[in-house]
Amino acid sequence: MEFEGTVFRIMPATNGVSAKGPWERQEVIFDMKSQSQYPRRVAVTFFNKTDEVNRLHEGKLYVVSFDLESREYNGRWYTDVRAWRVQPKEEEVVVVPAAAPAAAAPQSTPMASGFAPMPTEEPAYAQSSSAQEVDDLPF
Repeated sequence: MEFEGTVFRIMPATNGVSAKGPWERQEVIFDMKSQSQYPRRVAVTFFNKTDEVNRLHEGKLYVVSFDLESREYNGRWYTDVRAWRVQPKEEEVVVVPAAAPAAAAPQSTPMASGFAPMPTEEPAYAQSSSAQEVDDLPF
């Protein structure tokens, strides 16, 4: 799953050591793009991904790919949004050519629009050679 969001806040990292070795967990709060007037914020967990978190900047737009993960502890359920990839959102750049003076404007040609002109005559293969041609089509 993925969403687009702007980095709202980067929280401090939490470190620890488990039976498998040292670990680091850090949360980043994103403002999700939504259709409503109220911002929706999501806390995304980065587990042992310090270099990815260091590349993030508050106020920048990113595409976040994530997995949802829930676990039980003492009869209560906790859900994490775990990021596995974060990419900067490339904003679309629209290039508008500068207006050329009327005297220097190129002359309009049939191919200028990118389409060939429509023929005004019927193609030779469509013309019948005899008026009494037999139509042998089954339909």
